[in-house]
Amino acid sequence: MKFIADCMVGKLARWLRILGFDVSYYKKIEDEDLIRLAARERRILLTRDHELIKKAIKKKSLKQRTLLIESERWEEQVNQVLGHFKLRKKIDPNSRCLECNEKLKYLPKSRAKNLVPPFVFEKADFFALCPSCGRVFWKGTHFKDMEKKLARFTKRNKT
Repeated sequence: MKFIADCMVGKLARWLRILGFDVSYYKKIEDEDLIRLAARERRILLTRDHELIKKAIKKKSLKQRTLLIESERWEEQVNQVLGHFKLRKKIDPNSRCLECNEKLKYLPKSRAKNLVPPFVFEKADFFALCPSCGRVFWKGTHFKDMEKKLARFTKRNKT
């Protein structure tokens, strides 16, 4: 399932990527261009903009491929998307680049040595590489807090 998000739901887009979902996100884009991209790439449009939804559903290919995000709070937004599309069992945390949305590739520790700071290389055991932008990811000091937040979405009994 692929999504496209507008500037009104940026944090939602980021968290859906963290959860492993394919989300195109644009800070600045005209409504018509966003609708055209959603249709061409067969993405589900996520927005809080009532007028954008009205424009999108006029396009036959997007009539069933839009979701009006109800809450202003990002956690409620994530739960709305996960619940609406029954995606909880499809969560694959930390599998996408947070910047460019590409699927991450496993990076052996031996190949990470010259790509990360020395203290990171010494402490971390697992590395992932974005094949598109070249960013390297690892389980840093923020990871425990991130795991707690992820658990809020993965441990729910809803499907």
